Amino acid sequence: MNEGEIRRLITILEETGIEEIEIRRWWGRTIRVSRRSAHGGQPVQMAVPAQVPVELAPAPGAPPPAPVEQESAEQYSESTHYIIRSPIVGTFYRAPAPESPPYVEVGDSIKAGQVVCIVEAMKLMNEIQAEQGGKIVKILMDDAMPVEYNQMMIVLEPEG
Repeated sequence: MNEGEIRRLITILEETGIEEIEIRRWWGRTIRVSRRSAHGGQPVQMAVPAQVPVELAPAPGAPPPAPVEQESAEQYSESTHYIIRSPIVGTFYRAPAPESPPYVEVGDSIKAGQVVCIVEAMKLMNEIQAEQGGKIVKILMDDAMPVEYNQMMIVLEPEG
């Protein structure tokens, strides 16, 4: 986020009376803007990672939300796994069409050159191929999610 976006969040706090706003960007950045209370506190905090678009914090005194269990992409090391990353910014799709079955599922064995997903950019469907074969361990993206350049999409256990 840039300074202008942060100032806009502060303005929202001032105009609405909301005590705190937390924005979680799907690429893993979180920013929380809160009012200073009589007990002190920090007006702006940044944390990493998160994958929820936008969320307002509960009102003071409300019970905290239940923790969301998220499996971290960082647990997969490139020394032990092969990571298929997005070559472009776009939208991730698991299948060639909404009614079609996905290209791959967790547990599938694939070969080098096999299409594993599509990244749509500017109305162009770009088939993403595995550069090496292996077994699909984890698909890190949900269908129709935005994807950034070089973002981890699929984790393979290499052959051999």
